[in-house]
Amino acid sequence: MPTIVVDVMPKAELLDPQGKATTGALARLGHGKFENVRIGKRFELTVEGPVTDEVKAEVRELADQVLSNSVIEDVVSIDFGDDGEAPADAPAASCCGGAK
Repeated sequence: MPTIVVDVMPKAELLDPQGKATTGALARLGHGKFENVRIGKRFELTVEGPVTDEVKAEVRELADQVLSNSVIEDVVSIDFGDDGEAPADAPAASCCGGAK
């Protein structure tokens, strides 16, 4: 069964308090060379049957409308597992509000 992976990150212009706290913790633990940490979400969707163009379009729609909050997050990638990683703004569908 194929697994499709969707990665969602907070928009770059927004504060990421969880990432900021992690950056501070790393510095306190002696790993100060890491200046910025951003924490996002990863979704793994297992599909019955082949990953068709219809399935890909549905995943792009889900990523945009269900898996992410377009006000504060960007879908940064969708990996369909067959042909490598596809950018979230792939032209095959108007996915994810033009996220990059």
